[in-house]
Amino acid sequence: MACRVQHSIQSSFWFLSSTPLRNSLNPRRNFFKNRISFGTELFFSSSSRTALYCTCSSSSSGGDKDGFLTNEVGGDDSFVLTTPLYYVNAPPHMGSAYTTIAADAIARFQRLLEKKVIFITGTDEHGEKIATAAAANGSSPNEHCDVVSQAYKSLWKDLDISYDKFIRTTDPKHEAVVTEFYSRVLANGDIYRADYEGLYCVNCEEYKDEKDLLDDNCCPTHLKPCVKRKEDNYFFALSKYQQQLEEVLKQNPGFVQPSYRLNEVQGWIKNGLKDFSISRASVDWGIAVPNDSKQTIYVWFDALLGYVSALLEDRELASLDTAISSGWPASLHLIGKDILRFHAVYWPAMLMSAGIGLPKMVFGHGFLTKDGMKMGKSLGNTLEPTDLVQRFGSDAVRYFFLREVEFGNDGDYSEERFIRMINANLANTIGNLLNRTLGLLKKNCQSTLAVDSDVAAEGNEFKAAVEKLVEKACVHYQKLELSAACETVLEIGNAGNLYIDGQAPWTLFKQGGTAFETAAKDLVIVLEAMRIISIALSPITPRLSLKIYSQLGYTEEQFNAVSWSDTKWGGLKAGQVMAQATPIFARIEDGTEAETKSATTKKVKKEKPPKSKSPVEA
Repeated sequence: MACRVQHSIQSSFWFLSSTPLRNSLNPRRNFFKNRISFGTELFFSSSSRTALYCTCSSSSSGGDKDGFLTNEVGGDDSFVLTTPLYYVNAPPHMGSAYTTIAADAIARFQRLLEKKVIFITGTDEHGEKIATAAAANGSSPNEHCDVVSQAYKSLWKDLDISYDKFIRTTDPKHEAVVTEFYSRVLANGDIYRADYEGLYCVNCEEYKDEKDLLDDNCCPTHLKPCVKRKEDNYFFALSKYQQQLEEVLKQNPGFVQPSYRLNEVQGWIKNGLKDFSISRASVDWGIAVPNDSKQTIYVWFDALLGYVSALLEDRELASLDTAISSGWPASLHLIGKDILRFHAVYWPAMLMSAGIGLPKMVFGHGFLTKDGMKMGKSLGNTLEPTDLVQRFGSDAVRYFFLREVEFGNDGDYSEERFIRMINANLANTIGNLLNRTLGLLKKNCQSTLAVDSDVAAEGNEFKAAVEKLVEKACVHYQKLELSAACETVLEIGNAGNLYIDGQAPWTLFKQGGTAFETAAKDLVIVLEAMRIISIALSPITPRLSLKIYSQLGYTEEQFNAVSWSDTKWGGLKAGQVMAQATPIFARIEDGTEAETKSATTKKVKKEKPPKSKSPVEA
């Protein structure tokens, strides 16, 4: 639900009366109440976990408290991560694409670690705003949801998003899970009926405190007047779980990341939690409240359970217990910072009430701006992800946003900076290094490796430097430092360029004898570094990495079978034949470059350049 900007719901209600539901005679109440265990028992204890390091040892004492993604010892080595379920009131935008690109990179890295990854994404399709958007388009809510949900799937395909589960909250299996979950919380005595009155923002789908509004009671986010509403609804007893939530965060500081997001969450809880409404009497487009068909379940109470219902197989019996046993708890919820309160406060309390374990980590990343300004249709500066992919390709889009933005912080898009970075990093540092090395190999060695890469690098400091960088990149990936991971892998490319320039194999080949043998070894060393780059960068740029791997003589099937352990030096073997050198990433020309190139071409046509021979080199 990354498209909805949310603020303090818990402080927005005016209670006029309170009538607790009578459920003390329900035999399930005591059953589920006895199942609940608060505090650290809801997590795997820190002593039962170990950090997932790659080829490096687990000598670091980082652990999950320092932001490492961890796995339960003795478990099934599964890794479940989720994006928000995106709200379908409008087509996908760059904000939702950014979250999903990051999640995909994390999923791909975990697969390289040979984890059983379940990558969940999907769409949130209930609520007043959806019904309004559908009516404005002259369609039914179902038709509207089908169109927008498909738009998300199409964009994810264009961006090479490798999700495993796509859940829609209109899916019958999801509705069944929500209904059962609601009944559990009700049986535990945590739902009651009450009246409330307040100023309601339809776009935020929440009640606002008057002190937080602008003039004329306008929402500070959407700049539209809030409307006064009074309803008889059902409430969730969030305040009951204040102490337990405080204890969870104290015992498990890694639950909310980055650490400054944890400070925000602790501040919200410290200020006191208030119960919040989990139903709407005025909204028809939603899941009906069990035993009260006049009300529908609040979209957040509904959509958060998509992380659980998504675990069900298509033809599997839709039950809460079956879903929980299919992969819960989630290893990582990846969200925008605007919906942190729902994931780090409301959601854990809801799970506690139902006697279900908590996710292991909630990571709230920052916002994107364009040229230093907030994006918006009224400003005419929106950034359409589909347009970016069509113009520059999926790898360029993925690389720029994951390399440019320090994950967790806000980030800015500038087309000038985008083009400069992609040309420098992907076209020049990586693409040109591979192209010129393969060119030299074809010219002097018939595209065939002379020796094993292990033999070629014996006693060579370059090999040791690459191995250190691979280990460093692994740790960055583990800590969700995606920008630093990109930078570290790029350092291998920079080192490769410095190495080949320093060795000047084009000169050694001309000398013949032992110098020729040294030059042949140098090419093997650089190409082995390129092989390692292709694997280490594959979570970020999967298509580019496949192109590199293919030019090194491997098949697509071999590329799809690699793991992080294959970043160990020594993969290339003597006699291996490389493919024909073709550019793997073309430079992007901006308007200025294109004009300059055109003018230069016209000028060259008027002058006959002198004939000269030059070696194949940088």
